[in-house]
Amino acid sequence: MRCPHCGASQSRVVDTTSDPNNEEIRRRRVCLGCDQRFSTVESVRAGLPLVVKDRASGIPARREPFDAEKLHQSILIACAKRPIPAPAVDRLVDGIESHFRAENIAEISSREIGQMVIDGLHALDEIAYIRYAIVFLELDDLAAVRDEIDRVLNRTN
Repeated sequence: MRCPHCGASQSRVVDTTSDPNNEEIRRRRVCLGCDQRFSTVESVRAGLPLVVKDRASGIPARREPFDAEKLHQSILIACAKRPIPAPAVDRLVDGIESHFRAENIAEISSREIGQMVIDGLHALDEIAYIRYAIVFLELDDLAAVRDEIDRVLNRTN
């Protein structure tokens, strides 16, 4: 762990706290090089699947480790300027991550993850759902977007 202030690699732990669910540990550290304090957060990464990325036909699929932060950021983009509390987004990401652990999934397609996000956003906020759906469902013209909006409106009425 490098100090964010001076880049030194030696630090000392001053205080340790854990969250109520024991999923993360927060450590308060002091740099032995510059005496500045900083915090780190540790969490368990074991048990998360590889994400299989779809490719064009004939090209082998690419695999990469699941990245909850990347998922979180994509959901935040869809939820931008909407009255959605940050904990609701965190719960959606945590729920998807928990599903992987509970089902002991080794690999999952990016399409399946996208579908889980779509389902979660539909329950959370219709505008965020449409924003995410435009990209995920590849709605490439206004007629397709209008059709999806009509489907959402018909489900709520």
